[in-house]
Amino acid sequence: QVQLVESGGGLVQTGGSLRLSCTASGRTFSSYAMGWFRQAPGKERGFVAAITWSGGSTYYADAVLGRFAVSRDNAKNTGYLQMNRLEPEDTAVYYCAAKRVGPYIAVMTYDYWGQGTQVTVSA
Repeated sequence: QVQLVESGGGLVQTGGSLRLSCTASGRTFSSYAMGWFRQAPGKERGFVAAITWSGGSTYYADAVLGRFAVSRDNAKNTGYLQMNRLEPEDTAVYYCAAKRVGPYIAVMTYDYWGQGTQVTVSA
């Protein structure tokens, strides 16, 4: 089992930045790839970004490419999502998730999920 806890969400103005953290406990975090997803009210949960277990490869949804950056520190059992130039369309609950191997985009293929953290971007 892997337990994931997100933090760092909040209210920010358009153009602002936030950094989300995902802290893992349980089985060795470094064995798992990590994904970030988001779900806005009335919409399905969608892929945002992912990073392989080593951090050697990263993946991004088109909507966040160039604005968001995913990273991880396996020594701290923590992953990060740096979000810059935030827009109202980024408002959602953000979730981190973990899985062993790819593919990394599909929501239903992840084994472990955090409880989510709210990000609200005001216009």
